[in-house]
Amino acid sequence: MLRPQTTAHLAQTMALLELTAVELRQKVEAELARNPALELIEEFRCPTCHKVLYNSKPCPTCTNTLGGSPEQPIVYLSCHEDFFAKTGSGPNQDDLPDDNFAPNREALPAYILRQIGPELSIDDRPIAVHILTSLDEDGLLTIKPIEIALYHHVPLSRVEKVINLIQHADPLGVGSVSPKDALLIQLEVLGENLSVPPLAENAIRAGIELLSPHHLPELAKFLNIPAAQAKEIVRFISDNLNPFPARAHWGDLPATGSSEGQENTFHFPDIIIGRSSEDVNTPLIVEIAMPFYGTLRVNPLFREALQQAPADKSELWQADLEQATLLVKCLQQRNHTIVRLMQRLVVIQRDFILYGDAYIKPITRADLAEELEVHESTMSRAVSDKAVQLPNRRIVPLSMFFDRSLHVRTALKQIIDQESDSLSDSQIAVLLSDMGFPVARRTVAKYRSIEGILPAHLRSHMYKPHLMLPQHEQSIAV
Repeated sequence: MLRPQTTAHLAQTMALLELTAVELRQKVEAELARNPALELIEEFRCPTCHKVLYNSKPCPTCTNTLGGSPEQPIVYLSCHEDFFAKTGSGPNQDDLPDDNFAPNREALPAYILRQIGPELSIDDRPIAVHILTSLDEDGLLTIKPIEIALYHHVPLSRVEKVINLIQHADPLGVGSVSPKDALLIQLEVLGENLSVPPLAENAIRAGIELLSPHHLPELAKFLNIPAAQAKEIVRFISDNLNPFPARAHWGDLPATGSSEGQENTFHFPDIIIGRSSEDVNTPLIVEIAMPFYGTLRVNPLFREALQQAPADKSELWQADLEQATLLVKCLQQRNHTIVRLMQRLVVIQRDFILYGDAYIKPITRADLAEELEVHESTMSRAVSDKAVQLPNRRIVPLSMFFDRSLHVRTALKQIIDQESDSLSDSQIAVLLSDMGFPVARRTVAKYRSIEGILPAHLRSHMYKPHLMLPQHEQSIAV
C-alpha cells in the first residue's frame, strides 16, 4: 500500500503547487464544504517549528536563528486576510492600479455550498461539488447534467434535484444550463412576492435574443400583443432578472485555465517582498500568502467517530479521513517547497529586487532545482502563474526572476533611450556585444518587439520612452 499512497501524495502536492493563492483558497473552501473530516481552527502555527503564533508576523523563534545576516531573507507564511490588507491598503494605496487586482471575495462554489450544505445529504456532496466546479464565470453550467449522472453512476433525476437546489440559492439561477433557464428560475421565485406581467414567461421562452429593445416588433408579433405591452415585459425582465447570475460579482475573475488577457492583467500577488527598514543592508521580508486564516487539520472528533461508524458508512468515512489527511500533508509540503524556493531565490536576486531590472542575475529553474535537490518539474510548478509584489509595490510574475533576457532588454532600452539617430537592429547588436551581451540581430528584433519599441525606420531621432508599452504591461508580458 505504500507505493499508491506515495504516488497519490506526489500527485496531490504537484497539483497544489501549481495553484495561486486565490485558487488554493477556492480549493480548500470546496474541500471543507465537501469533507467532514477536515476542519479549520482559528490557530496559526509556524510551519517550521509549529509553535502557535498570535499575529501574522515572522515566527520570533525561527527568525532569531538567521543570525542577523542582511543577505538572508526572513520568509514566512502570512494569513490570507492580513495578506489582502497589506496589498490593498496603506499610505500608497492610491498609487496602485486597483482594476488590476482580483477582488477579495469568497469563491462562488464555496459561497453556494455554504448555503445549501445543510440540505445536502453526504452522498450528494460530490455531485454538488462537481456541478459547482463546472460553472463558468457567469454561473452557468458548462457540461450536460447527464454527463454528471454518468460520472457518479446516479440517476439523472438525482443530479437535477441537486441542480435545482443550487439554482434556488443566492444568486438565483446559478447552475442553470442556459441564460433562458436562469431567467425562468428567477421569474418563478420573483412571482412568489411580486406581480409578474402576463406572458413574461412566454417572452423568455421565445428566446433571449427577442428580449432586446431592437426586437420588440418581433416579440410583440410572437406573443400576439401590442408593442407597448411587449416593451413593458422587456423592461420588467431587464429591471428584475439577470440571464448571467454570477457575472456581477464573479464575472471579472478570469476563468480557470484561461490564458486570455493574462498578459496585461495583474494577478493578486501570491508573495510580497518588503524591506524591514529603509536601510538596504537589512534583511528583506518575504510573505507567502496562506489562503485562509488558521490551521487546516483532520477533525479529531471525526477520527474518534470513525471507530463507531455504522457498517454502511464505515468505508465512506474512512475514505474521507484518508483524503483529509492527504490534503493536509500535501498542503504542508507545498508551503515548505515555496518557502525554500523563496529563501534561495531572494538571496540570488536581491539586487534585482532592490534596484531594478538591470541587476537581474541569470539563473534557470533547472539550476535552482538542482541546488534545492528537487525535480525541475517541481520547480516549474512552484513558479507557474505566481505573482510577486516587490518593495516598490510593482507586481511581476515570479517567472521574471528566471528571465535571462531581462538584463539584455534593459540594456537595449538604455541604448535606444540615449540614441541621437535611430540605430538599426544590427548596430544595436554590436553595441550590446561591446557591453558583454553577444546577441544576434534577430534577437535584438525579438527583444525590441517584447519591449514594444518601434523599428529604426519608424523611430524618430527624438524617440522617447513613452512610445514603449506601459511598464506594468512589460512586466507581465515577459
